Amino acid sequence: MCGTEGDVSDEDADAPLGEDAAKEAPGPGVGASATGKGLRRRRRRRRLGCSGLAVAVLAAGAVGAGWAVYTKLDGNITSDEAAAAELARYAKERPTALVPGARNVLLIGSDSRAGDGNARYGRDSGTERSDTTILLHLSADRDNATAVSLPRDLMVDVPDCRRPDGSRAEPVFTQFNYAFAEGGSACTVRTVEKMTGIRIDHHVVVDFQGFKRMVDALDGVEVCLRKPVDDKDAKLKLPAGRVTLDGEQALGYVRARKSLGDGSDTDRMDRQQRFLGALVNKVQSNGVLLNPVKLYPVLDAATSSLTTDPDLASLRGLYDLARGLRGIPTEHVQFLTVPRESYAGDANRDQLVEPDAEKLFTRLRTDEPVAITLADEPDTPTGSGNPREPGAADSPAPTFSGNTAAEDICE
Repeated sequence: MCGTEGDVSDEDADAPLGEDAAKEAPGPGVGASATGKGLRRRRRRRRLGCSGLAVAVLAAGAVGAGWAVYTKLDGNITSDEAAAAELARYAKERPTALVPGARNVLLIGSDSRAGDGNARYGRDSGTERSDTTILLHLSADRDNATAVSLPRDLMVDVPDCRRPDGSRAEPVFTQFNYAFAEGGSACTVRTVEKMTGIRIDHHVVVDFQGFKRMVDALDGVEVCLRKPVDDKDAKLKLPAGRVTLDGEQALGYVRARKSLGDGSDTDRMDRQQRFLGALVNKVQSNGVLLNPVKLYPVLDAATSSLTTDPDLASLRGLYDLARGLRGIPTEHVQFLTVPRESYAGDANRDQLVEPDAEKLFTRLRTDEPVAITLADEPDTPTGSGNPREPGAADSPAPTFSGNTAAEDICE
């Protein structure tokens, strides 16, 4: 057994040396000091051996624990193999990525009531719809990120899509969230690519429960409310000013329509964008990405609720994507809504505003910077492009109404 330093007893020292020790015993004419040196060498080798064994055990334990954590988190993520197979069938018709290194990720918030804790948000009709959809563009140099909200009531051309039961839905001009309800993430990806001409590199689907768990893992997210909130349907009662929302409150905040703003989906998307900006600030300012103790529960909450394309369905895939985001300053993390207006055939639906929408899609396709005018500034139509003043020449850089993660409406 290994002992601590100096752990050779008098009994050991006085015992017969044995065969190995005899080699160190003094020969004729060698004094007692040489014998002492031999014993000290034996003790030092024993101590070094014990220290090496302790380090090896600790290292093995750390590696084992690290591997266990990695395996758990890696296994949390659900790979969307069905969507990958469906998209592969239409590989030839999908847009080509124009700028190497740039990435376009479709973030889909599902309103599924299935799963633990989700039933309280309504009856599960068996149809899963996209409650929120955001196109996230990451520049090739990872100097900026642009998140574009796509209204669920936007009228679009939805292609023929494979339903979960294997049957196929016919192409139709209808509201955007029909795509996810009929054909899931693959149909949503194809609809967005058809509308924008932008190649979607990755997609991520998260449900209500996963959203709440991630916010709670961050110990809440601070937002600023200009007015008090009292919404029974959303189970929200909050004071005006700065408020830290837990997961349940955050979900009510980003989904509420009756008591916050004007009740429109437009106002709700603006609120979602501001919350995401606050979320980015919380992750960066709290040192979450560099603190394993804080990072693990966030990763556990996030990964256990994610369904992604196979390339992202691993910690390595997510890390490679997130690694380039760490250095983006909050003022370069931009949020806007695709330029749209009321649909001519139904005031409760939206349609794209042209040519503003195409100008935005072109800049994202070619990885050109998107200029943002803060939505709170006067005379700026929410979600619309403002490419030029009346009578002025075409501007090479249209501006769009939106906000950044650095914006603070309390200031």
